[in-house]
Amino acid sequence: MAEYRVVISDPKSGKAYQIEISGANANKFTGKSIGDMVDDKTLGLPGYKLQIVGGTDKGGFAMRKDLPGGQRRKILVSESTGCHPKEKGQRRRKTVHGRDITADISQINVVVTKHGSKPIEDLLGKKEESKDE
Repeated sequence: MAEYRVVISDPKSGKAYQIEISGANANKFTGKSIGDMVDDKTLGLPGYKLQIVGGTDKGGFAMRKDLPGGQRRKILVSESTGCHPKEKGQRRRKTVHGRDITADISQINVVVTKHGSKPIEDLLGKKEESKDE
């Protein structure tokens, strides 16, 4: 059974929200890839349109949108996702994960492309932390 941590980024407010999904809702993500749109009922956000923009696997390796498949690979990269060289023109062989979501993925990053009628804070049940003094 798949379990994912989903990070929802709201470009309108500049905030990010994290939720965990499992079971039937998590299975709806399996087989999708970076760039696909997510159904609003999957995450409990009626009226919202969400797009998958990335994620990481259980080993912490970043997903790349230009790498087909759902497994890890060692590729030669210059400056891009997963590689930030210190010198100009430097290339490195880095391990990255493909663009397809499989059971190996632990975190999925999505961005809101269309907002619904209710604020996202109300739907996700923002919890206020109280400080004990």
